[in-house]
Amino acid sequence: MTIEGTQRGSSWREYTEQGLSKVLAAALAAFVEKGYDGASIREIASRAGLSVPGLYHHYPSKQALLVGLTNAVMRELLDRSHAAVAEAGPTPGERFDAVIESLLRFHMYRREQAFVASRETRSMEPESRKAYIALRDEQQEMLDDIVREGVAAGLFRTPFPEDASRAVVTMCVAVSTWYREDGPLSPDELVERYLAIARSTVGASD
Repeated sequence: MTIEGTQRGSSWREYTEQGLSKVLAAALAAFVEKGYDGASIREIASRAGLSVPGLYHHYPSKQALLVGLTNAVMRELLDRSHAAVAEAGPTPGERFDAVIESLLRFHMYRREQAFVASRETRSMEPESRKAYIALRDEQQEMLDDIVREGVAAGLFRTPFPEDASRAVVTMCVAVSTWYREDGPLSPDELVERYLAIARSTVGASD
């Protein structure tokens, strides 16, 4: 399993540059600053140091840039989540903590990418949106399965496992809208605090 933006053999907790191509990096910067509708192909090409025809050699449209960027975001998130589960202990509680921590760290360290992917789902063409949502659902279902297993084992007490799971994921995703590196909480402190909230939401046993 390969995780984009990590060094070979490093942990899913560690983040370096994501390794986006210069074209996708330029599209990300433009989408963050101006939104998908406000960003022009000419501007993205200029940011990438390319002519418009040169950009079209890599991506045939602005829609293709959005799809390439959002797919890269979701693939990395899924890779990191799978790696977190693989390293976690065997119990639902341990795997729950691992997925939540992975989600939180991703939405801190890849907050611009995650924010664009979440905000610009509305800008995707129907087939592209369907494919993106399928990846997003895969991430959600990973946690749904863990929470249901924890309830069945008597480790989680929530009477609404699917709702609790979705509430927790929504909380983690929202981190990308407000987290700042110079904020009052360090990444580790935020993870510790939000893990406590997540465990409480699913009714985890002490």
